[in-house]
Amino acid sequence: FFNKIKHSRRVATRYDKLASSFLGFVQLATIRCWIRFVHTT
Repeated sequence: FFNKIKHSRRVATRYDKLASSFLGFVQLATIRCWIRFVHTT
C-alpha cells in the first residue's frame, strides 16, 4: 500500500510543510488508488 502511495511524487518528497495539508494529499492519493482498484475488479 505505501509503495503505491509513494508513486505520487508529492507524497514521496513531502512538499507540504503543514501536517494537515500533507495528510489531506495522502488521503487523495489513497482515494485515487482505491478507485483504480475498484475499477479494475
